[in-house]
Amino acid sequence: MRIGVVGLDELDEMALVGRIRNGDRLAFQALYRAYFSRLARFLDRLTRNVPLIEEIINDTMLVVWQKADTFDGSCKLSTWVFGIAYRQGLKALRRLDEPLEQPEDQLGAAECQPEHALAARQLQRGVSRALDTLPVEQRVVVSLTYYHGMAYQEIAETMGCPVNTVKTRMFHARQKLKDMLSDHREEMQ
Repeated sequence: MRIGVVGLDELDEMALVGRIRNGDRLAFQALYRAYFSRLARFLDRLTRNVPLIEEIINDTMLVVWQKADTFDGSCKLSTWVFGIAYRQGLKALRRLDEPLEQPEDQLGAAECQPEHALAARQLQRGVSRALDTLPVEQRVVVSLTYYHGMAYQEIAETMGCPVNTVKTRMFHARQKLKDMLSDHREEMQ
């Protein structure tokens, strides 16, 4: 097993969970490092609150540490961990009870012509703004699908809802995004 390596495969993850069940802190640290950046990207889409993200990740991983013995392997470990993160994120948002804010432009220098870089930044901002306007459940479905490569079945398990609900949320999200981005495209021309 490759402890300390960020890109763990499923067998490595299952071995880590087994060791975590027995109180192995090094195994827990390896799992934490392996999931931190993935959870941070996911939670950024969910909360749009950078200071809150690390707190939610810590809460998520605390649950993983405390409940490792309840993981039965009926789904992928990533599905289980993302499900915990989703519920912790929703809990944190309810505690905040404030509107979600759009982050400042975090784009780096583009590696292409200035006019293309500007168009790419405008498109990225437009997509980000459009995603921000979606209801949380739709935004999570889009994020888990396109940014984390999860299948609908995994998303359903993560969110604790039927697969058809995931499909419906994706359908409505795509429709809304299509409408909003077509307006944005007209603005760019």
